[in-house]
Amino acid sequence: MGKSISVKLANTIALRKAIFEVRREVFVKEQEVNQDEEYDQFDTSSIHLAALVAEAVVGTCRYRNTEKGTKLERFAVLREYRSMDIGENLLLHCLSLVQNEAYIYLHAQIQVVDFYTKYGFEKQGDMFEEAGIRHYKMVLRK
Repeated sequence: MGKSISVKLANTIALRKAIFEVRREVFVKEQEVNQDEEYDQFDTSSIHLAALVAEAVVGTCRYRNTEKGTKLERFAVLREYRSMDIGENLLLHCLSLVQNEAYIYLHAQIQVVDFYTKYGFEKQGDMFEEAGIRHYKMVLRK
């Protein structure tokens, strides 16, 4: 039997520190995103989630309200945990928290477009670059 996955709000100093470390590992080290782009002015106003396996923080995401709607972003899972449905757990938990919002969207890296499509997101517009990585805007079908 696999290890139990839990997702909760990252609302303590310890959890916040741990999720920022996950983002550093995934985005800054692995994907070579500039640290100044990864950590932005929205970190203080966004709602952050932490995914835990055996009490270790192994994934994270955040969401925030924008003038366009609710934006889901910064989905990151440590490499060694990527085959354990951590991303699915994070996304489903996040969607449960924002389900009543009128417009939900995200910017998906091209390698995960199919993943988000499985959960009701549709590509909208042309591919674009963000932090040197190709993305598509995706909107949740309602």
